[in-house]
Amino acid sequence: MLNQQSKLSDKSYLREVIERQKKELTRSIRYAQNIQNAIFPSHEEIERLFPESFILFLPRDIVSGDFYWMRKISHHVILAVGDCTGHGVPGAFMSLLGITFLNEITSYDPLLPPNRILNMLRERVMKTLNQTGKESDQKDGMDLTMITYDKKENHLQFAGANNPIFHVHQGELNEIKGDRMPIGVYGEFESSFTNHHIDISQGDRIYLFTDGYVDQFGGPEFKKFKFNRFRKLVTDIQDKDFEKQKSILHETLKKWRGKFEQIDDILIMGVGF
Repeated sequence: MLNQQSKLSDKSYLREVIERQKKELTRSIRYAQNIQNAIFPSHEEIERLFPESFILFLPRDIVSGDFYWMRKISHHVILAVGDCTGHGVPGAFMSLLGITFLNEITSYDPLLPPNRILNMLRERVMKTLNQTGKESDQKDGMDLTMITYDKKENHLQFAGANNPIFHVHQGELNEIKGDRMPIGVYGEFESSFTNHHIDISQGDRIYLFTDGYVDQFGGPEFKKFKFNRFRKLVTDIQDKDFEKQKSILHETLKKWRGKFEQIDDILIMGVGF
């Protein structure tokens, strides 16, 4: 009887210890979330530069491997949306690394074209993670889309690591693809990212996004949402005001997910000109 009471007491003590550790860990991660959110540009800052815009940001866990970044230099605005390897705490560490390097690179030469910024970001990531191209290297890194908008010339430049952007002009959606390689080690040699040039007209819209939305499982057959369905959805709602677009994207995702868990961080940014 005493042995049984002792065992029950030990189990109760262990549950208390585990529960206390879980609470302490969650408290630490929530504090890390505050730091991560403080490093992201504020919605107010983005809306000052782009009054017509939205950000749908849905971390899978408390902190996120997806991130967004912005910098204004004179009449140029640089926007980036990144998707780091992993999610949660490991992804968040990578996101802070990416943001730090982007700040450093654009401080050194603020008017570099996006493809040059991505090239330099890749060099820093590979050096920091000791990636040399060997098979044994960790394949950590990030996918990233970046645009630079010249407000005087109404001209936009774009470069992408694995991910594309959508450009809506006169109601027609065009997909502009990035290069099929990440910010990080990729094979034996890394070629330069491609720089795309886009003339912007009044009423045009640009969408930057990670793959979390299209990869979400759900629906009646428990399948991925998929890229073509996402592209059609954006095409169908692009003429609505941006808050409405954000709401539709969010509600469509929730309906698609149903009772299933979110499998990845989700980030979509829409900007109007």
